[in-house]
Amino acid sequence: MCNNLLMKYIILVLIFITSCAAPKKCCSQIKKTFKFSTFYVATNGGTSLSNEEIYSVDGSTLVYDTIITPYDYSLVMGIRKIQRFGYENRTQFKDGTESSFSDAASIGRSPFEYLFQIEYKRQEGVEYLDQHHMLRHVRPVWFTKVEYIKDGFADIEYYEATQRFRINGKKKLSFNFGGVTRLAEPYGYDPLEEWSFENNRIHYTCLAIQEGYSVDVYNSEYKDPDGNIVATSSQVWNEIVMPEMLKNYVEKKRSELDNQFQYSLVVGFDFYHYTKNFWLHSWGNLMPYHYDNGGEFSYHNFNDGEQWYDYSGGLIFGYKLNKNLGCFIEGKYNKYWNREWYDFKAGINYIIF
Repeated sequence: MCNNLLMKYIILVLIFITSCAAPKKCCSQIKKTFKFSTFYVATNGGTSLSNEEIYSVDGSTLVYDTIITPYDYSLVMGIRKIQRFGYENRTQFKDGTESSFSDAASIGRSPFEYLFQIEYKRQEGVEYLDQHHMLRHVRPVWFTKVEYIKDGFADIEYYEATQRFRINGKKKLSFNFGGVTRLAEPYGYDPLEEWSFENNRIHYTCLAIQEGYSVDVYNSEYKDPDGNIVATSSQVWNEIVMPEMLKNYVEKKRSELDNQFQYSLVVGFDFYHYTKNFWLHSWGNLMPYHYDNGGEFSYHNFNDGEQWYDYSGGLIFGYKLNKNLGCFIEGKYNKYWNREWYDFKAGINYIIF
């Protein structure tokens, strides 16, 4: 996967380079597109969870082990051209750790903005490949936005393209409405449902045997598909081996399915006001209706055939009461297909002179 992504970036760079051999008009347009953009490559790291001591008793012998969590790190590469809002501070360098909630806003300050970022990181011992790519074109009476998000920690990945009409596009408070097309895995699909009893318990032993595990209760030997002994007691089998087997099975079944298109209607708003001592930036999007294509893995099937609400929004607020005291609240929230992910921060600053 990493190699494929790297090849895509290399091809993209080659296209830009070879474009310079085009006529001056084309080359001038390319320079205009990249003017004031920032290309960045950075690495970050730090200590993760502390090591954990595990104790157990084997007969009369005390056995202990240490669970070691390796350090956290991230490797990030990207290019962005997003005009700062008045409340955003200017940074000397981009290192990929910036938490700019305004990137999620529907409307930007510049007519054409973009962000392409890929990050390979290890967090609490788990490795992720996160991506955020976005193109946004805003006009007074309409705007369009194309976005791809992959957040491994939140376990969410989707493509989204929207085109909307704007009302009061030149004022502080504007409204918008239009359509959204999303492409994602069939969220709501539960591979374990067919293995569940009416009381929601899982017939996990039969599933494990189907997946290649073998169980010898008489000799207390539990083997994985490669024939390796992974447990010598039912307790270890139930508490350690089975959870890992179920996790791998769910991931395998989910990866076997094709991504599903979702067509929805959307309404939204955007508000931006800024002064040196007070600012408020907020936005929201609501998808109240979703087209049902009748597919086997349509989310309608997992929602009893009913419609549902998908929505997202953000708020950035700051107020300097006087030259000493100030407060702020910032955050963004998403709920798609009954999956939630969000970030927020708030605080008070008091400067002592």
